[in-house]
Amino acid sequence: MSLTRRDVLIAGSGGVAGVAFFSPRSARANDEALDLVKQFTGRTATVSDRLHLIMPTDFPTGYTVPMSLYIDSPMTEADHVRQMRVFAPRNPLIEVASFHFVPQRSLPRVSTRIRLAKPQHVVAVAEMNDGILLMTTTWVRVATDGCA
Repeated sequence: MSLTRRDVLIAGSGGVAGVAFFSPRSARANDEALDLVKQFTGRTATVSDRLHLIMPTDFPTGYTVPMSLYIDSPMTEADHVRQMRVFAPRNPLIEVASFHFVPQRSLPRVSTRIRLAKPQHVVAVAEMNDGILLMTTTWVRVATDGCA
């Protein structure tokens, strides 16, 4: 059995998320993220393990930080994601990405690169077909400002 880079990243992010989940800083970050989502959407989100935001913990430049975002969803008419949004609260423009999906026609996953101004918690929100908002966060430390 050979491990791919993706397997290692997913396993590593699970371990990091487990450590971060129990830290007091993480609880404050989740509260701040929930407030941010409420401010931008007018609705309250629920922290969910269905939504996965994978980014490096440390990255040398804020200009092109890799990001993978996916959600566990069958993408049927009865259960699908409509939209996923990514927020970077310490950036000049807080909403950095938005992706729309169609049931039975698209996979609910995205890989891209985003700019980050400073070290911060990046927030991802998924709007499901029933209107529920699911949220997750991850900490990313960048060495240089990618928004200057």
